[in-house]
Amino acid sequence: MILSCNDTNSIAVCASCIRAGGIFGLPTETVYGLGANADDKGAVARIFAAKGRPADHPLIVHVADASAVAHFASDVPDFAKRLMAAFWPGALTLILHRRDGVAAAAAGGNSTIGLRCPRHFVAQNLLQSLISSGHPVVWGIAAPSANLFGRVSPTTAQHVQDEFGDDLLILDGGPCSVGIESTIMDCTRSQPVLLRPGIITPDQVQAVCGLKVLLNQDISTLTGQAPKASGTLESHYAPRAEVVLLNAVALRQALDDLPPTRSAVAVWSRTPVDVPPTLYHLPMPLDAAGAAQQLFAVLRHFDAVGVSQIWTETVPDTAEWDGVRDRLQRAACKPYVAT
Repeated sequence: MILSCNDTNSIAVCASCIRAGGIFGLPTETVYGLGANADDKGAVARIFAAKGRPADHPLIVHVADASAVAHFASDVPDFAKRLMAAFWPGALTLILHRRDGVAAAAAGGNSTIGLRCPRHFVAQNLLQSLISSGHPVVWGIAAPSANLFGRVSPTTAQHVQDEFGDDLLILDGGPCSVGIESTIMDCTRSQPVLLRPGIITPDQVQAVCGLKVLLNQDISTLTGQAPKASGTLESHYAPRAEVVLLNAVALRQALDDLPPTRSAVAVWSRTPVDVPPTLYHLPMPLDAAGAAQQLFAVLRHFDAVGVSQIWTETVPDTAEWDGVRDRLQRAACKPYVAT
C-alpha cells in the first residue's frame, strides 16, 4: 500500500509500523529503502528475507543527525566528524567501529557499521519523530535498497510496489533526486578509504577532511582487510535484460551491423546515433548528475518493455562519473536471474 507524504498521518503510520517490528518502503534522495528498526533483530531479519539478501551482507543504517552516531558507533575519528559536518544530511555513508551489542544483525554480524543521514525531507521527518516522540525510541532505520537482492534499485514508490506487491507499506516521497546509492567511505582506519563511489567524490572528501582518500585496492599501507559494505559485489543493480557497454564508435558500428529483423534491443546513449524505429532509444543526459538520477529508472523501463539487451554508451572517465560507471559495470557483469 502506497501512502502519500502529503497525508499528515503517513509519518505516524510508518512510525507505528517500525515500532511494531514491521518493514516498509522509505524514500531517500538516493534510492528508496526497505526500512526497519536497526536495533530490532527480528525486523532486520525480515528485511533480509524479503530481499533474499545474505545475512552477512551489512545494511546501511539511516540516522536523523550526527547526535545518533554515538548510539551505534565507537571510536569515531576526527576526520569522520568533519565529514559528517560537511556532507550530512546527504549522500555519504561512513563505515565506523560498531558498539558492542548494538545493531549486530543490521551490520551483518560485522564489527563495523555503515551510517548515513539522509537529506530527503520525508526520511528526515520520520527519523526525527522516531527519536523525539513515542516509545520505544528508534535511533536508526536499517534500509537497504527496496528491491530483490542484486536487482535494479528503485527510485519511485511504484518501483517498490512493482518489486514487493501491494502488501508492503510504502511511503511515497516522489522520484529520488540523486538516483544512485551513496558514496561509502571506510572511516575505521587512519585515513578514509573509498569502498563505493557515488555523487560525492574522493576529491570533495579529501578537501574536507584534509587526508588523502585511498581506494580499496590501494590499501596495502594499512592494516587489516576493508570492512564489508553494501553494493560492492561484482554483479549488482542488474536488470533482467543483458546490459552491454559500448563506446560511441562501437555503438554506432553495432547499430550498423544489426540485422533488420532484430527488435528486442534498447539503446541509452549520450552521443546522437541513428537508431532503427523498431528499437527503443532514450538519450542519456550529458551531465553525471542527470545520468545518475535517470539510470535505474531507465533500466527498469527497458525491462518493462521486454527487451533482451540494453546497449549503453560508456561514460566519461572522470571522477564525477565514477558512481554511474560503477553501477553500469556491475549491472553489465551478468543479467539478473529470478530465483
